[in-house]
Order: sequence, then structure tokens, then C-alpha cells
Amino acid sequence: MTFKLDRRALLAGGAAAATVGFTGAAMAQGKPNLRFSAVFSEQDIRAEMMKKFGEAIKEDFTLQPYYGGNLFKQGTELVAMQRNNLEMGNIAPQDVSNQIPAWSIVTSAYLFRDADHLKKVFASPVGAELKKMAEDKLNIKILGPTYFGARQVGLKPKKKINTPADMAGIKLRMPGGDAWQFLGQSLGANPTPMAYAEVYTGLQSGAIDGQDNPLPNVQNMKFYEVSSQIVLTSHLVGFDLLCVTKRVWDGMDAKKQAAFQAAADAAIDWSTKEHLAKEVELADFFKKQGLEVYTPDLKAFRDFAQKKYLESDLAKGWTPGMLDKINAL
Repeated sequence: MTFKLDRRALLAGGAAAATVGFTGAAMAQGKPNLRFSAVFSEQDIRAEMMKKFGEAIKEDFTLQPYYGGNLFKQGTELVAMQRNNLEMGNIAPQDVSNQIPAWSIVTSAYLFRDADHLKKVFASPVGAELKKMAEDKLNIKILGPTYFGARQVGLKPKKKINTPADMAGIKLRMPGGDAWQFLGQSLGANPTPMAYAEVYTGLQSGAIDGQDNPLPNVQNMKFYEVSSQIVLTSHLVGFDLLCVTKRVWDGMDAKKQAAFQAAADAAIDWSTKEHLAKEVELADFFKKQGLEVYTPDLKAFRDFAQKKYLESDLAKGWTPGMLDKINAL
């Protein structure tokens, strides 16, 4: 079920959540509600992921999901969690990097090779180090990375794209924030910030020339209806972070924490498999919709992007040696 509230109700609900808490007597009074906010739609595979997760934890918690940015807009979920106005969120790593510069390494182009590499990194000592940074500095508990596909470039203009030089002048929608905007620059494009919910009309009106998203998102949001081509740049293994506030996490005993984590792990693994299967199908689907779907010179894109990152201020905040450890996994 998706919940929609007006702003006054949201503020009231946030204030109530901030005063109740999830420890001691509050836990004894009954099952706490866990509000979960995400920008993805109710039709997204990850919405089904959260349904499975909610079922698995229903003896201890009531999960209340809000989709499509209806509760908190994209990029504001993390701050809401930090203020105890939200219990759970699907947080973009770019939002984490806005507060922890060392995290910008996981937002860089062509870092993770695939979904399996992503999972291995977060299960490794490197992942433990990254998670601890978030716990200590942001007061959130990262349950795991939620893979949603390799990001590809979708364009309305019919201009052929083979190298980053061909992206010059392309107004490519990217979410707000320095990390996202730099990602657009690393592809050779002119990044333009725009809310996810506005992308369809932005393409339709010509306010933007294109967007970058995994193929399942392009289908779910029907971006293909206002596009002419999809360039398979595979520039970023797309993932968000399934998170719960430390306040909720610390209010559980060890047994409940283990069950909560196990429920998240199972739901995330199911979602990853579904996304991988979906990606295989979608290239053909888009071709049947009349779009041109092709692979550019990936080496040219990779070399251009990595050079941009290593020469940027973003790389200065990376933990020494972490890049080599990630590459070695």
C-alpha cells in the first residue's frame, strides 16, 4: 500500500516519530511503524522487494512504504532520517558522499564491474569500513546495496554517440548534488539537475536532451516514449542503500537485529536477480518500440571518465588504497 499525506500531516508525523523513539517502553507498547521513503515507483521491482521485506519483519514491525517521492523528495531522505523524521530509506550513495567525501569513490564511473562485484565489495572489509563511516557520521545503519541495473544513456536527439566528444552540448538530466553532476561531466555531457518525477516532461518539452538510468527504470517511468535511442555506456553500476536509522537499529536486541538483517539480505538478493533477468529482456523491448539501441566505444568512455575523476577534487577525499582494494576484489 502506498501512503500520501499533505505537508502538515508529514510535519506532525515527523514530530511524533521524533518524540516516541524505538527503545524500552515504546517497543513494549506494540509494533512500531517503520516509514520507508523511496523515489522509485510502486511498479518498480524494488517495491516488491520491500513488500517481501515487510512480510519478513511483520512480527516486530509494521512497514509503511511511500513511493514516487511522495513522502520526501529525492535527495532529502537522508536528512529526514538524521532528524528522526523517517525510519527507513532507499538512500543514494551520492547523498552520502555529500556529507562524507570519502564515499564519493563508490559514485565514480566504471568502478564496480557488475552486481556481483558490488555485493562482494560491501561484504568485504572495505564495505565494513564504508558502513562504519556512515554509522559514525550519519547515524544510519546500512543494511545493504540495492542493485537496480547498470546506468545507460537515453537520448531524445538522434545524434550518433560513439565517444565522450559526441556528448558535447548534450543536456543530460542528472540528480542534484556535486557527485551526480560530476558523473554527467565524466561522460562528456552538460549535466542538468532535475527531479526524477519531472524527467518525462523534461524530455517531452525539450528542457533536457536525455537522462541516464538503468533500463528497468526507463521502462517503469516510460522514458522510452519520449526518446529516440539508448546508448549502452554501462558507466555506473546503479545501486542505492537500504538504510534504517541507528535509533531503530539500536532499539533492537541482537536476535532481532540478526533477523532484520537476514530479511534485508534475502529481499535484496531476490531484487538483484530480478533486475539482472529484466535487463536481458529490455534491450529487445526498446528496439521493438522503435528506439535505436547500441554500444559505443566503451574504452574511450572509460578512459575519459577515469581521467576526469583522478584529476578532480573528488578523488582527493578518497581513502588511500581503497581504490586498489576494490579493484582487487
